[in-house]
Amino acid sequence: MKNSVPPDFEKQRQQMVAHQLRGRGIRDERVLAAMGKVAREEFVTDRQRRFAYDDSALSIGEGQTISQPYMVAKMLELLACHPEHRVLEVGAGSGYQAALLGELAAEVYAVEIVEPLAERAREVLARLGYDNVVIVLGDGSLGYPPAAPYERIIVAAGAPQIPQPLAEQLTPGGRLVAPVGARSIQTCVVAVKEAGELAVEKSIGCVFVPLVGEHGW
Repeated sequence: MKNSVPPDFEKQRQQMVAHQLRGRGIRDERVLAAMGKVAREEFVTDRQRRFAYDDSALSIGEGQTISQPYMVAKMLELLACHPEHRVLEVGAGSGYQAALLGELAAEVYAVEIVEPLAERAREVLARLGYDNVVIVLGDGSLGYPPAAPYERIIVAAGAPQIPQPLAEQLTPGGRLVAPVGARSIQTCVVAVKEAGELAVEKSIGCVFVPLVGEHGW
């Protein structure tokens, strides 16, 4: 009989934080603590659970992915959330990043255009007790006006440019992080709203699934 030992996800999670994140230069202690707390294995398919803490993106079905842990941590570090912030996430996907944002901010509104993913993310987040995270089914490229404005906006899909509705829903002094570029490859940009305009700086190269919607592809 084959011996099957359940994976030690807690141990794998702490190893991920130590080696994939801290070891590669992530320094924001709040981000590291959140990544060490949120159970990534809860947000992947049953077939992918044993790979939950691999240093890679994983399929979550519907042609979508859960991003590589390092990329999630890097973008959250660039976002620089404060505990009192209201945050908009575009592209909720599995709900994993929304859970991390729930650890970092006061309120999170995460928009997902694919209904089965939105329903699954909503169920997992509710089961894990994230009552400060709201999953919204809709076109994330339009933002989410009912809860606007937002101190922070993060986009988890590649866009040809920063969608104008997101810029409009950002507070003065607010910060937006998004992958921008071609369908096949993007650059992660950080935009800060100053005097009604976005001051944009480029960060690292990245590859995300395309942003689908009116202001996406």
